[in-house]
Amino acid sequence: MTIQETTINQDTFRADWDAWHEAHEKARADRHGFLAISGLHWLTGEPQRFPDAPGAWSTGPDGVVVDLDEGEELTIDGHTVRGRHSFGPLAERTDVKAGWGDAVIEVAKRGGFDIVRPRHPDHPVRVNYAGTPAYPADPHWAVTGRYVPFDKPVPTTVGAVAEGIEHVYDAPGRIEFEVDGTALSLTAFNGHTPGTLNVLFTDATSGVTTYPANRSLQVSAPAPDGTVTLDFNRAVNLPCAYTEFATCPLPPAENRLPVAIEAGEQTPVARPEH
Repeated sequence: MTIQETTINQDTFRADWDAWHEAHEKARADRHGFLAISGLHWLTGEPQRFPDAPGAWSTGPDGVVVDLDEGEELTIDGHTVRGRHSFGPLAERTDVKAGWGDAVIEVAKRGGFDIVRPRHPDHPVRVNYAGTPAYPADPHWAVTGRYVPFDKPVPTTVGAVAEGIEHVYDAPGRIEFEVDGTALSLTAFNGHTPGTLNVLFTDATSGVTTYPANRSLQVSAPAPDGTVTLDFNRAVNLPCAYTEFATCPLPPAENRLPVAIEAGEQTPVARPEH
């Protein structure tokens, strides 16, 4: 390969990354994205009112219930709701979003608990968002690995940034790879679409140039021979890097890499302390 061809390939690689990160930043700053979350409210059997949402909220064996006062209303699936509304039992890691004026009220189950998280477009974290720096895109960090499936998915319990809860994910396998001659592996979870994978990890940059708790990397479906590409340039921060109202999972212990992955997103600008 000539120097010119190498330069063109690197330029294309970096242009592709620039376009991807610009789109990722735009999605992150969506008017009802996680930067707009104004509170994390844990529901109990006792009805509670919150300053950033209408109604009195409670939960029990039959799921989440909201009692709306006269003059209060929500919009759910295009229908206006008044008075008492039951959301029913929610499955873990699912949610329902109800409209309230310019805001969206997220009703969800996380770590076995029912929660309400209002999302207001004018929330200061979103309004003042200054962007997320990242390492310059470098093909060196697009690492070839090998996916090794487990005999059967392994339920894996991990901690969370929210005190007192845990997350349980089925791990279908692990990814083996090398970084500058060091043999490494990462336990993989299922990705957003069938066949794809997701890894949560920390490394020697965590707490130095990158967010301390975790970063996430989506991995395309393995090839028939198990080959995968770990493009660490596309390692991203989870919501907990931006808001104190997140319940993000922590990486399993074996995914704390002893090397510095100098690629992907870094600590956000003016990240709130929590």
